[in-house]
Amino acid sequence: MAAAMLTASASAQRTAITANKAQDNWYIGINAGAATTMNKFKFGGTDYGFMKGVSPEFGLRIGKNLTTVFGLALDVNAYFLNKTDSKSMFGSKTFINATDFDILSTWNLSNFFAGYKGEPRAFEVIALAGGGYSRAWAEKLGGINAKAAIDFALNLGSAKQWQLYLEPGVIFGQPVPQYANPFRKNLVDGTGSKKWNGAFSLKLGLNYKFGTSNGTHNFKVEELRDQAEIDGLNAQINQLRADANTKDGQISANAREIADLKAKLAACEARPVQTVVKKCNKLQPTVIFRQGKSTIDKAQMASVEMIANYMKNHPEAKLDIQGYASIEGKADFNQKLSEKRAEVIKNTLVKKYKVAADRITTEGKGATDKLSDELEFNRVVLFFDQAK
Repeated sequence: MAAAMLTASASAQRTAITANKAQDNWYIGINAGAATTMNKFKFGGTDYGFMKGVSPEFGLRIGKNLTTVFGLALDVNAYFLNKTDSKSMFGSKTFINATDFDILSTWNLSNFFAGYKGEPRAFEVIALAGGGYSRAWAEKLGGINAKAAIDFALNLGSAKQWQLYLEPGVIFGQPVPQYANPFRKNLVDGTGSKKWNGAFSLKLGLNYKFGTSNGTHNFKVEELRDQAEIDGLNAQINQLRADANTKDGQISANAREIADLKAKLAACEARPVQTVVKKCNKLQPTVIFRQGKSTIDKAQMASVEMIANYMKNHPEAKLDIQGYASIEGKADFNQKLSEKRAEVIKNTLVKKYKVAADRITTEGKGATDKLSDELEFNRVVLFFDQAK
């Protein structure tokens, strides 16, 4: 029966939950209420029947939920004498009239029909069925019994770890005096009539559910992805792989192009350098200037006149005048100073010596210390005949 129940509840669960380990989903609880016989009979001159002979009861329950629907529980109940008038459910004067020990299967009907949503509902309906052994202590009678009940349960607490329930139930086979067989009607008090040997119980109980390995006090829904989401992710992965393959091809092509360009560069660098030397005839005269000045000293006019005579004697000559400055001072000032020195020589040749301006070009070479080791010899203007 237990195997059949497990199979049925597993198929009804419809929700993937985390593994239920041996130490998980245990609970313990107590309950209290009252019980009364279900049949009507007379014993020892006293009439008994429904609500005629009510016994208080107290119980202890230990159980384990094997799935979100199905579980097992051990129920131990004690029935007490009501008041002092001997008119208890069992007609006994002992303090504890009777006890029963039951193994029950539990069915969470709320989860069975509506599924489990990740935590217990605030209100649940739970069915119980099973059997065990009952004994009436005063009469020293005992026998097996069958039990069925239903719990109307409230789940309380921040983690739904407490369960308060109201439980109506029936127990068949309670050992009323002289009759302990739960599976047949029995003759009662020599009257020839047969009565069911059973009782009705109504009690209020409280269970505490212990913590589980998943960090809660109940079953936890497994965090699974649906197939559509998995298919979508696989499609994205395949697209990324295709993009990566395309980029790998581009990288390979670029690598080949880079290698080709490197080869061409190496071949170009291996070629002998062809140096084009511009032939330019440097004329001997030079004009030296004072530091920071662009005016021609009288002592330097002889060199200017020699250049003017050279231009008259060589009408084909094309004169290039290059001005220099020494390295003192800022570079931009020296650049302008070298340009002024070349220009002042040109103006003197044009204006004073009537040399055609279109036969003369000027260049400012800026500061230098390469023309001479003597610093002041770098403040000069040099002359070149570009026609030679």
